[in-house]
Amino acid sequence: VQLQASGGGLVQPGGSLRLSCAFSGNVAAINAMGWYRQAPEKQRELVATIAPEIHGGSLKYADSVKGRFTISKDNARNTLYLQMNNLRPEDTAVYYCNAEVMWGEDFWGQGTQVTVSS
Repeated sequence: VQLQASGGGLVQPGGSLRLSCAFSGNVAAINAMGWYRQAPEKQRELVATIAPEIHGGSLKYADSVKGRFTISKDNARNTLYLQMNNLRPEDTAVYYCNAEVMWGEDFWGQGTQVTVSS
């Protein structure tokens, strides 16, 4: 499975960005997908995940982004999205998309930088 993230950039506090993650390869093997982020000198943390449709497609969010971020997936376009609204300086990080496949292996995109600053 290959993942290609895009959409990061510099935005002012209160602004919005939409991240995209195009996935390809053995997509039929993908179970859950998600977004993670890593700020400088911090560990990578979960932002949001989406369960496979066979398991109801349930969504999960970190408490820090609930009500501001929305994860979604377009299977026709093989693309995972993260809509980020009301961005805060503490959202500054490199954002990574993730795919977990049926046999338990994780695949990662290359990361896209999000910087929230005035």
